[in-house]
Amino acid sequence: MRPSKASPNGITRRPTLLRLVCAAVIFSLLVFAIQSSLFTGDQKSDLNREEIRILSDFQSSVQQCVANRGLGLTAHIIDQCKLILKFPEGTNSTWYNAQFKIYEPLEYTYDICDAILLWEQYRNMTTVLTREYLDARPDGWLEYAAKRIAQLGADRCYNRTLCEEHLNLILPAKPPFHPRQFRTCAVVGNSGDLLKTEFGAEIDGHDAVIRDNEAPVNQKYAKYVGLKRDFRLVVRGAARNMVKILNGSSDEVLIIKSVTHRDFNAMIKSIPNPVYLFQGIVLRRGAKGTGMKSIELALSMCDIVNIYGFTVDPGYTEWTRYFSTPRKGHNPLQGRAYYQLLECLGVIRIHSPMRSQRKQDWLDVPSREMVSRAHAAALHLKRGQAGGMGQFGSCKVWGNVVSDRVGPISGSSDMSDVRKNSNYHKWEKMPFGSLREEARDHYMQMEGVSLYKMDGNKLDDLVCVKHSLKTEE
Repeated sequence: MRPSKASPNGITRRPTLLRLVCAAVIFSLLVFAIQSSLFTGDQKSDLNREEIRILSDFQSSVQQCVANRGLGLTAHIIDQCKLILKFPEGTNSTWYNAQFKIYEPLEYTYDICDAILLWEQYRNMTTVLTREYLDARPDGWLEYAAKRIAQLGADRCYNRTLCEEHLNLILPAKPPFHPRQFRTCAVVGNSGDLLKTEFGAEIDGHDAVIRDNEAPVNQKYAKYVGLKRDFRLVVRGAARNMVKILNGSSDEVLIIKSVTHRDFNAMIKSIPNPVYLFQGIVLRRGAKGTGMKSIELALSMCDIVNIYGFTVDPGYTEWTRYFSTPRKGHNPLQGRAYYQLLECLGVIRIHSPMRSQRKQDWLDVPSREMVSRAHAAALHLKRGQAGGMGQFGSCKVWGNVVSDRVGPISGSSDMSDVRKNSNYHKWEKMPFGSLREEARDHYMQMEGVSLYKMDGNKLDDLVCVKHSLKTEE
């Protein structure tokens, strides 16, 4: 018997049914995808709205802080991140830009989202150049090291031994100073305004005091600037006079601002003071000068940063020093506006003659809790969901320190006995257990990782070096 043939109708019906089923499945998946996308979009939109609300509240707090503390400055909100700081009409704009043939403007636009991300990052940073940074950075020894040595005659360290001879004098193996190492720090500028108010005893009451360049510390100025001396940030031109300025103060740590050179090396070998090199060359800051670097240094070591002698009061008409004749300086209005912004972001606390008679309770400055919420919101808005990568989200380069290698104390083998027995040991051999509790807690929270900036103001350019927690116990 021959098998029966399927009817023509049966042959066409099955493929048609199969196609309908497939189409139904595809349609269902498409609807599900659209719904999921809409749900996710709604979630993201709700998240953005919440972040914008947090930042808007923070902006309002900053605006009120400027109104209360700005001595005439006013803040005008553009959006949740941008605002304009304006000086009152009639402000004397005395600083003249010869290049553009204009006087200083009377208003400045800032992005507080960028500012809060940058300065909160500095609270976790290492700001001293170390050997572990050069070892971890891909171009650390070949290209970067040469940039930190003046008079080298080479743009690269093809001869690494030669570069090490210059840098070993000031190159610790790992960070000698830790975030949160000090509770309060005073950053003392050089403004002649210091002679208007006797801040000396108040400055000396801080856990650490940071001074700039050739500022003298002696009995003549003690009631104005104090006598305590812990750190000094110096430019290359100050090297020749530094022995006289130190005046036998062997504990004061010198931090070279930008590059080392022969004059520095000669000076370093003749004094017992620890000498280090400031890490990174930060660009495009809202204010210029060594004072800005000193604030960066202080923020990387101190919980609370108080600034004195930065000339931030109205009526400023010339650049002055408390210890010398007036000279041409940086644009004062831009600096005054930026320092006021930093105070109202909770970064610094300003002390000046016009503020000395006021009750300084800081209640009109945003709280640390509000700053932390604003920081988290700014991070998510700027980076999207990548902002959820945690405290190491900005680490682009990673390095590791071998647990049994502590590294050498700074200084070359041909140093005199005064250098070999210098106070480098005080910092580079400091037992972990001797740090204040907040510093130890922060170190453990960071899982033994040191954060370094690469260059400039970019947030996503960190070199991160992992230490063994066992070596710190």
